[in-house]
Amino acid sequence: MLPSIRKSRGCGCNLLTLLCKPLYSGGMISDFHTLSDKIGQLAALTQSLRSENAELRLRASALTAENAELARRMQEAHDRMAALIEQIPAPEEQKEEAV
Repeated sequence: MLPSIRKSRGCGCNLLTLLCKPLYSGGMISDFHTLSDKIGQLAALTQSLRSENAELRLRASALTAENAELARRMQEAHDRMAALIEQIPAPEEQKEEAV
């Protein structure tokens, strides 16, 4: 193990950390900035997707309501057509056969 230099420096750091700090700290800072940027992009994407999902839910709800209205109108038209068909007199041939 590497000796600790707490007594001499008072920082509680490992000797290797102090010796190699210039070699990797710049890269780590760059990595942290990259990670921070990616987290920011992920947060923005998440918010964008939440907004899009909310819009899609509203659109789906509106389409469901529209579909129900159209189904109701189709049923009304079907009922009116059935009533009209019932009012059409039977042809003469069918009347004679029925007697």
